[in-house]
Amino acid sequence: MEKSDVINFKALEKELQAALAADEKYKRENDAKLRAVEQRVPSYEDFRGIVLASHLKPLEQKDKVGGKRIVPWNCHTTQDRTFQDVTTEIPQEQAPFQPQTSAEFYRDWRRHLRSGPERYQALLQLGGPKLGDLFQMDVGFGLLGELLVALAEHFRLSDRAAVLEILQSLANTGRFALNLSLLNGAERASCLRLFQKLQASGMEEPSAGLQGEERPLQELLELYGGALIGQAALSGLPKD
Repeated sequence: MEKSDVINFKALEKELQAALAADEKYKRENDAKLRAVEQRVPSYEDFRGIVLASHLKPLEQKDKVGGKRIVPWNCHTTQDRTFQDVTTEIPQEQAPFQPQTSAEFYRDWRRHLRSGPERYQALLQLGGPKLGDLFQMDVGFGLLGELLVALAEHFRLSDRAAVLEILQSLANTGRFALNLSLLNGAERASCLRLFQKLQASGMEEPSAGLQGEERPLQELLELYGGALIGQAALSGLPKD
């Protein structure tokens, strides 16, 4: 066999690995694009950020416990390990919940805030005005119900004004009536239970401050009740 006819298996293997990596990258980025479309991200920058971060993977439970770990810095930029990996210590501490876009909120809400108390505190921390800014265009399919469930299950009397402000901001978001009509049965029940708690808390503590909140509460009852469960379901609540 002549020298020119010898098969270079090493070169073929390298080409195969490169083709597989390119195919994996295409599939990963395409899946990220589909997720971004489903989440209805508000801008191209948010869409591009989701695609560029498609190679990142969420931390597993074993990664979150135990303090610090050594990881290679920007391992995706090195090829065939021709350069020595530069390592850095990254403390495994959960960053504060401070989303700047609706896409960031959706991502962190689903990835990091798993328990009801965590979600409730995060909503109080952001407050109504910030939530209104984040979801000015649309709360997004499925998310409104999760917000209402978190508020209903962990409501406290001391948070009454903040919760009313959050409900008012959500009611001012785009396509609110449509998102409200798409709630499932459990989410509708949680919403009704939340308004019952708000109404009962105003009767238990009839202070001047709480009395000033009764008119906003009644307006919210009309906004949520009309599209959600109808006047019949709210007939058991006292009215002005």
